[in-house]
Amino acid sequence: MTEVPETVVCPGCDAVFSRAPLARREVSCCARCGTELYRHPGDLQRSILPLTLACLIMFAIANLFPIVEIELQGLRSQTTLAGAVVVLSREGMSVVALLVLATTLLFPLLQLCILAYLLVPLRQERRAPGFAILVRSMQMLRPWGMIEVFLLGVLVAIVKLSSMATVVAGPALWAFMALTVMLTAVLSFNPNAFWEMTFRPPGEPKEEGA
Repeated sequence: MTEVPETVVCPGCDAVFSRAPLARREVSCCARCGTELYRHPGDLQRSILPLTLACLIMFAIANLFPIVEIELQGLRSQTTLAGAVVVLSREGMSVVALLVLATTLLFPLLQLCILAYLLVPLRQERRAPGFAILVRSMQMLRPWGMIEVFLLGVLVAIVKLSSMATVVAGPALWAFMALTVMLTAVLSFNPNAFWEMTFRPPGEPKEEGA
């Protein structure tokens, strides 16, 4: 199969276009259907690996420390995300426990690990083993990471419980907040950019901000 790195295929209508260089903040759209084709990566391509590593650190804090501590009539109770999943399972809500485990722990962690695994070799302009499968897997996993939904649910629960008991935010809650903000930046990185970075002709200078 002949590779044509300077062309791009529209994901909306399969039209084929020649790739044109873009200035910072410019976006290329399909002339036929208006679907976004690609955009200038700006500084994100350069900062995506440090952001990914920071997300992994915040992810560890968010899952190892208590989310909230509740005090009611002298009794104190605190739990981690894993503890909440175990409690849901014991209460007969195994399906809910599985969804929480998958969407707030397994899938986000898998996405971050894949990103780190792919980005480290790209710093040396090498392609990681299993590159194509992992990029496609990351695109498939993206809609299933729902840490922001979990955080919103926790905040709503805290507001409701605050009228009945003393609720103290734990380190994990602050870590989840930081993680949500950083994940927004990390996941805004288009996985299709991996192909562009990988198939850049040898010796070709990187784009500004890359």
